[in-house]
Amino acid sequence: MFSRVSTLFVAAFTATLAVATCPATTTTVTATAPATTQTISPSQCNTGPIQCCNSVQQASSPAATELCGLLGIVVQGADVLVGVTCNPISVIGIGGNSCNAQPVCCENNDFNGVVAIGCVPVNINL
Repeated sequence: MFSRVSTLFVAAFTATLAVATCPATTTTVTATAPATTQTISPSQCNTGPIQCCNSVQQASSPAATELCGLLGIVVQGADVLVGVTCNPISVIGIGGNSCNAQPVCCENNDFNGVVAIGCVPVNINL
């Protein structure tokens, strides 16, 4: 009985030590904050496809801070806009590619649609 308990203790201690020594991956993203009233036309987006995001918030907002923290993303600049839950729009107005949320053009779309960093609102009517 004692050997089983000591074996279990050694296994648990080894697993805890292995988890404690693994470094967390952190990605630092530098983006330029747009002027607060800046909106661009779709043709001005040269960083990839326009994104349709469920919400767009400043990086310093609680929701954006929490999501970025969970993903290990450090955003430099509290005024940088972060799109949350985003999908790309390839061609505006063509079957199924409309955006009923916030269309934005973002500098960094490398987080699988969970967040997009450095966003600028897009006026799809221009």
